[in-house]
Amino acid sequence: MLSSLTGMLPLVLMFVVLYFVMIRPQMKKQKEHRAMIDALAKGDEVATAGGLLGKVTKLGDVYLSLELAPGVEVQLQRSAIIQVLPKGAIGAAK
Repeated sequence: MLSSLTGMLPLVLMFVVLYFVMIRPQMKKQKEHRAMIDALAKGDEVATAGGLLGKVTKLGDVYLSLELAPGVEVQLQRSAIIQVLPKGAIGAAK
């Protein structure tokens, strides 16, 4: 009985290490991203997963409108936003 538990100890230890090295940090990143998405407001300057930079003009539960240039708006899923930029960052990037 004791030898079978001792034989399983390395396997259990590997799963514990895997959890703390890979799974937990990923869950933390997802939680931070979700908080950022929930905190989006009209007028925020953002970067998308596709590399687009724009200003949020309308917010919905799932979708938002992003102004890429004067008169050019696209609709995106909120989850496509990867970063909220500092105010004025888009003007400086041009």
